[in-house]
Amino acid sequence: MDTDARQLSEFRARAQQWLSANAELRTESRSAQWGSGSDAVQIFHDLADADERALLDELRDWQRLKFDAGFGAISWPEQFGGQGLDPSFEDVFALAEADYRTPSHHELASVTVRLIAPTIRLLGTPQLGDRLIVPFLRGEELCCQLFSEPSAGSDLAGLRTRAIREGDEWVINGQKVWSSGARFAQWGELLTRTNPEVPKHAGMTAFMLPMDTPGVEVRPLRQMSGGRSFCEVFLTDVRIPDSLRLGDVGAGWKVALTTLGFERGNSSNNADVGGSFAQVLALTRWLGTAGDERTQSRLVQVYAHEFLATIANLRDQRARRLGRPLGPVGSMRKLQWVQKMTLISDVVSAELGPRLAADTGEWGTFAWTGHVLGAPGYRIAGGSDEVQRNIIAERMLGMPGEARADRDVPWRDVPY
Repeated sequence: MDTDARQLSEFRARAQQWLSANAELRTESRSAQWGSGSDAVQIFHDLADADERALLDELRDWQRLKFDAGFGAISWPEQFGGQGLDPSFEDVFALAEADYRTPSHHELASVTVRLIAPTIRLLGTPQLGDRLIVPFLRGEELCCQLFSEPSAGSDLAGLRTRAIREGDEWVINGQKVWSSGARFAQWGELLTRTNPEVPKHAGMTAFMLPMDTPGVEVRPLRQMSGGRSFCEVFLTDVRIPDSLRLGDVGAGWKVALTTLGFERGNSSNNADVGGSFAQVLALTRWLGTAGDERTQSRLVQVYAHEFLATIANLRDQRARRLGRPLGPVGSMRKLQWVQKMTLISDVVSAELGPRLAADTGEWGTFAWTGHVLGAPGYRIAGGSDEVQRNIIAERMLGMPGEARADRDVPWRDVPY
């Protein structure tokens, strides 16, 4: 066994020892016997506010426990409470952690730790990093994304929220939408328009916004899957100091791409969101359709996507060990993950038919609406499927860029 493998083995043993002392070992699996345990396969939470807040509190407590034990920021430098280890050690811990009962996933916690904290580390001032990174990594504070707007979704660079400088402050007016968990967040990573006289990508600036700042109003949005994870945020004469600016003035697009790059690169961390092949197979066996030729064809497609995702994850782990950035490959991973979720929706919709329409209390049937109605959301989140395909075509395959009539046109002259 070489040194690196021995180090990973020793780390795995320490991680499992700590996990055993602080969490309960899972006894169930996603392929548990049909009709037993939970049949929940929802993609987005459908929780009452008190329950959602309780879940976030559990996640924050767990993150704080991990951080204080040295497992919450494994590959981060010691100055931020990390161990400065290779990313492969994070993969080892994540694999070990999956065997234990821990608080379930929530977008706001993931966004804070995996997307915004590393963005601040790369592009924030030392003062901003000292103020926010450890509280984010430790779970003390949570941060949402304030990117999309009613008229700027996939065309994010067309955003209209204005920030006007007055001395050492910025005055901000506008509206954001689809901000996951904004009503529970203490901070928001905010993209604004600071210069309308230049092309849209050049006139944006990013800020870290305290969500309790006067003039910030958060309204939850009811989703078709039942929950209220998404929010719209209204900004009226909001004043924040220039010290909360993230990146240079006019460099907001770089900040956005950095955060979105982390988001696409972390798609594999959401592999357990929604239903799995094992659960779909169990459903078809219970229905007695697993032997049907058409059903088998659909099942093969789902299995192939899940198997290839496993291989892709191993490749990405190796790339991280070698210090290679994921880059546009993150768009490929995100697209593959969303396609698998969509395939699962197609299979269960065809198999269950009217059983998806009403909750009769029958185990493992109506519960699939949480997957079917939630899956379309991830075809948009983090950049739509069309955006991912453009990135893959232009940056991976070297194809010509899409024609853009507004490329060199000042933002104020572009009709929105």
